[in-house]
Amino acid sequence: MLQESITYPPSDGYPFYILAKRYWLPAFEANASDPEALTLILLHSTSFHKEAWEPSLEDLFQLASRQKTVKIREAWTLDCPNHGDAAQLNDEVFKNDVEHRQNFTCEKYARAAYRFLSAGPQQGAKVDFTSRNLVGIGHSLGGVAMTVLQGIEPRLPFSSIVLVEPMLSPEGRDVLTELRLYLLKGAYERRDVWPDRKAAKEALLGRSRTVKWDRRVVDLYVKHAIRPHPGSYRTPDEAYNGVTLSCTREEEAGMYLDVEAPTKPIPDLDRACERIPVHLILGGKTELPKSAQKATMAGRRFASIKHMPEAGHLIPQEAPKDLAHVILDAFKVNAGSRSKL
Repeated sequence: MLQESITYPPSDGYPFYILAKRYWLPAFEANASDPEALTLILLHSTSFHKEAWEPSLEDLFQLASRQKTVKIREAWTLDCPNHGDAAQLNDEVFKNDVEHRQNFTCEKYARAAYRFLSAGPQQGAKVDFTSRNLVGIGHSLGGVAMTVLQGIEPRLPFSSIVLVEPMLSPEGRDVLTELRLYLLKGAYERRDVWPDRKAAKEALLGRSRTVKWDRRVVDLYVKHAIRPHPGSYRTPDEAYNGVTLSCTREEEAGMYLDVEAPTKPIPDLDRACERIPVHLILGGKTELPKSAQKATMAGRRFASIKHMPEAGHLIPQEAPKDLAHVILDAFKVNAGSRSKL
């Protein structure tokens, strides 16, 4: 799988760097002139990073290239600006600008994605996303942001979206109060300093929650969700080269304090379900309240609803290969629907 990193700098009063990555196979280059070939846009979950999608994409690309039933042109993943490699570039803004500190909401992630997709990359070959056959894929926070993205005008030409365990609650925000308190406690009490990346990886593999992750996900987390500690220093006599979380504990907690995020995008979801195929993928062992899942499914016309009974909320981390199969099946549903038109 080939990849290219893109950095969109601050401009026109927008203070954040936006970081993206493009992924493709050499075989996909034959699809570049096919208007039906899919350009995938993927948004990640809270406390992760754009590269968290790489294992799922690797498996999806292999499946698509073997089966040849769905044409893919390329995929793009974007960091939420206070996460991953973007967090380090935006560090000074979050430290010094009270307006944005611990206040980077799901909607702001959606608007960062919209800004990038509307303008296209500002380095390398120009990409006009407005002329592409876009399919959006979002997990958890990214699922909410992808839903919000469908309501921003003028609308981008998404032909379909896939929501993986979206943190949505049509019943209201109170349904998620217990979960929000649990996540806040976890964010504030999370270990965030290690002497080096090796120690950080060993600590991850020693936790009951993260030991379930695909090993590719663990390696990518250590590489992109952890950065040099800002207190690192070197003198002729000594050095400290510790590492810390890219998305700080405070910024992660700020995402969970966005109490309107699960409910505000519901009208955007309703309109999207009427306009384009929307696919819903849910984990059977998720921490999300079952009532929230049922309320999301109820009264809406989804193109498909898939339950993954052995997966928890972190489906891309725990079961990327299985998720790739489910996503490809969703693409086949879309292709079948178009062939009947």
